[in-house]
Amino acid sequence: MSLPQIASRDEWLAARTALLAKEKAITRQRDALNAERRNLPMVEIDKAYVFEGPDGPASLLDLFEDRRQLIVGHFMFDPSWDDGCPSCSAGADEVAQGLLDHLHARDTTLAYVSRAPLAKIADYKARKGWTFPWYSSHGSDFNYDFHVTMDESVAPVEYNYRSAEEHARAGATFFTDAAQQPFEMPGASYFLRDDERVFHTYSTFARGTEQTGGSYYFLDLTALGRQEEWEEPEGRAAAAHAARPDFAE
Repeated sequence: MSLPQIASRDEWLAARTALLAKEKAITRQRDALNAERRNLPMVEIDKAYVFEGPDGPASLLDLFEDRRQLIVGHFMFDPSWDDGCPSCSAGADEVAQGLLDHLHARDTTLAYVSRAPLAKIADYKARKGWTFPWYSSHGSDFNYDFHVTMDESVAPVEYNYRSAEEHARAGATFFTDAAQQPFEMPGASYFLRDDERVFHTYSTFARGTEQTGGSYYFLDLTALGRQEEWEEPEGRAAAAHAARPDFAE
């Protein structure tokens, strides 16, 4: 692995300020994209999904835990496996209580859902020391309807908004190989509730699931966004805070 080129301080500063201009441009583009995402239409969920949780059967509405928004991580865990997907596990390792607390402060719940039976989920969760909510969708259509379990005998194969044939034309022929089915894929889905009505607002798959990091990144993918307005502070910090819009760029 090669190291960066050695330069003088002036050369470094010139390169850094050139890169800063590109970083600011990407930040503005990301802000515009987040606003466009919040303006996506939403679809009402009219199917009565039943999940299995530590307290017994649960509906999709129950997964909200009385909050306004729900983020579902589609954790790859086939019913025949004893352990969850290593890649999904790496992401779940980073879900700290602080992250959950920040999401809860914005009326948002993060939960994971897998097709494995609850007993296997509970065992793996205990071994990993995780505390976030994790439900089993075993026996329901949830994973198939949200296109994270591929099985053409149950539902047409679709992933990341491409059909199996489109994936095959792009070189991913395993999507059309029935001998490999069923198989699991990663993703995340976002929901909004209005009283007792539940709406699907957004889903992301494949590399798109890697874009999440801290709570702000999760919230940027929700229908309500970050839900915060900056107020003019008092005291000595006022001048610095007044310049925040430039910092954000």
